[in-house]
Amino acid sequence: MKKNYLLLSKEDNWVRPFFKKYKWLLALVLFLGFLTFFAASALMFTSGYLISKSAARPENILMVYVPIVLTRAFGIARPTLRYVERLGSHNWVLKMTSDIRLKLYQAMETRAVKSKSEYQTGNILGILAEDVEHIQNLYLRTIFPAIVALILYSVIVIVLGVFSVPLALLIALLLGVIIFLLPLTAVLVNNARVYRQKAKRHVLYNQLTDAVLGVGDWQYSGRYQEFLNGYNESESLVRDEDKEMNRYSRFESLGKQVIFGLIVIIMFVWAGNYFGKTGEVIYLNWIAAFVLAFFPLIDAFAPISDSVKELPLYEDTVQRLSQLPDTTPPVSKVDDEEEEIIKGSEIIFKEVDFRYNEQSKQLLQNFNLTVSEGEVVAVLGKSGVGKTTLSKLLRGDLLPESGSITIGGIESSELGEEQSEVMGVLNQSPHIFNTTMRNNIRLGNLKATEEDIEEAAHQAGLAPVIEKLPLGLDTVVEEGGKRFSGGEQQRIALARILLQDTPIIIIDEPTIGLDPMTEKQLLETVFEVLKGKTVLWITHHLVGTHYANRIIFLEDGQISMDGSPKTLLEENTKFKELYQLDLYE
Repeated sequence: MKKNYLLLSKEDNWVRPFFKKYKWLLALVLFLGFLTFFAASALMFTSGYLISKSAARPENILMVYVPIVLTRAFGIARPTLRYVERLGSHNWVLKMTSDIRLKLYQAMETRAVKSKSEYQTGNILGILAEDVEHIQNLYLRTIFPAIVALILYSVIVIVLGVFSVPLALLIALLLGVIIFLLPLTAVLVNNARVYRQKAKRHVLYNQLTDAVLGVGDWQYSGRYQEFLNGYNESESLVRDEDKEMNRYSRFESLGKQVIFGLIVIIMFVWAGNYFGKTGEVIYLNWIAAFVLAFFPLIDAFAPISDSVKELPLYEDTVQRLSQLPDTTPPVSKVDDEEEEIIKGSEIIFKEVDFRYNEQSKQLLQNFNLTVSEGEVVAVLGKSGVGKTTLSKLLRGDLLPESGSITIGGIESSELGEEQSEVMGVLNQSPHIFNTTMRNNIRLGNLKATEEDIEEAAHQAGLAPVIEKLPLGLDTVVEEGGKRFSGGEQQRIALARILLQDTPIIIIDEPTIGLDPMTEKQLLETVFEVLKGKTVLWITHHLVGTHYANRIIFLEDGQISMDGSPKTLLEENTKFKELYQLDLYE
């Protein structure tokens, strides 16, 4: 097991990198943790001496003045150091987990489509709620306290060794049971139980998210109670595991209290013998000081075994996070001055094979397509034939099993952050944010001037809409663009693309759900303002394809028809039949 933890620690690229990044803050946190318990122990030490000294009726107050000052100083230092230590430790952990969450979001976004196919929503929630949260608790409740306890353990043994080596060895043995033996036993006893508990919690996340997303279907089918019964049964299994772990924790806590009680008795007997041999009252004052100094240390040593038993979860957490896509950005040929840069906007699919997984059908097989610079290509085909997949491959959201996809001679997957400077996307459901229309358009280019924004809005055909708004472009719109019609939302998205000013535009069925008149007007505007750009147009309608220079039909992973609209209409019987059917739908 130890070997596994060491191996995982070396393979961990989710937590270890942040040790180096925040190493000085980490060192400060550990030092403050040690000082906190030192101040607490010193407070009890000086208090014990002060009480004993005062009980002996000193000749004047000056005889106990120093212990009084030290008691006040350590009394103030203890909560102050504790507060600063908590601030520092939480600051370190929150910085780290913030970076981890950012890395997690980047990992999921890197292959957004693949993530949706491989990870259930509940599974992703499990990673966010269980794994990242566990890393946070691991350091706050396990790593930091354990390191501080080891430092205190070493200091205590060394200090007691100055007075008595046998005593130091005996205390080292008893404290070692609490620091080493009990935590190891806790891990061995609860190892399988902790894994089962976490697995059952992930089952709950999946069940709950599936049910919430489909709550209407549960109700309409009359099986709502069936879901509740199943969920309650799963939840009771988790509670049963909690009960077993809590039962063990109670017995373990009793054992720790017995050991601490034994340490206090040993210290009392030793101090009585050590300081009582002289028979002088001045030495007897140290008895209470040494005994009381151990009481605050219970808080340092007792929590270790309670938190260490969750260490097996760290192994599982690292494994789950390591399975996520690597967020290391690919080396971009655009960024490397010694490498070839993008030349033009020609798109080439060369012998591309793709399917989503081994069980799914082959969407593209030995697929070849060249889109010349400035060409508008309409891609048609039946639902599920791979039209949208083609655009996702071009964007790099998906990677082909074999073959290559290049833009201006550069692999599309290697564009990295440069992708936004090369490609713009007008999709079916552009998101409209709950801010001003101006800010919604500005998303296309944050550095755009006010004149650029107004020009883009005008070109996108938004002038009549803006004139009706109370504050024009500065009118705050509703979340999701509810204030606008579907066509108006698409025009806002089009204005963003115009502001983005990329050489390649992907249009993915933007007219779905629009009435014929709005669809016609939108397409006229789109292809008017996109003249000269390379356009890959995913569409389900043949009517309107006269805007394209070329039409291709996808079928069985290949291009079954290819040609200009005029040529296909004149020479291809099948195309002519499909066109007539589409015209009179």
